Amino acid sequence: MAEATQTWSERLAELGIALPAVAAPVAAYVPAVRSGNHVYTSGQLPFVDGKLALTGKLGAGVSDEDAKAAARTCALNALAAIDALVGIDNVVRVVKVVGFVASAEGFTGQPGVINGASEFLGEVLGDAGIHARSAVGVAELPLGSPVEVELIVEVR
Repeated sequence: MAEATQTWSERLAELGIALPAVAAPVAAYVPAVRSGNHVYTSGQLPFVDGKLALTGKLGAGVSDEDAKAAARTCALNALAAIDALVGIDNVVRVVKVVGFVASAEGFTGQPGVINGASEFLGEVLGDAGIHARSAVGVAELPLGSPVEVELIVEVR
């Protein structure tokens, strides 16, 4: 857990995590917007170096562990969007995580998949990463992604 005097940038460096470039929007929206003391990210897909890291559905070929790792990547991409807008060190806390999981009929493990994002935020932000959350199963996600994650964070 991060020390009280440590910045989020320092914590990321300590963990050996570099924020990626912000993923380019795939439609008519921006990666994040600020309203008052909150930043809302658009849904982030598991892009790595501009390419979707994984495609498919849970319960139909995509493993829970691979999707959990993809949810972590989505959260990392959301932090990058926040950093580009207001600077990561201005984050006070994560307020809410919404995760979507492309699910085949009968798949009910959405919460475990989205734990990939939640656990990552806790690893990086400690108590400030504790949040409210929704984990929703959907029929399809953009570009065939198995997961999509959006964040609401409080900022200074």
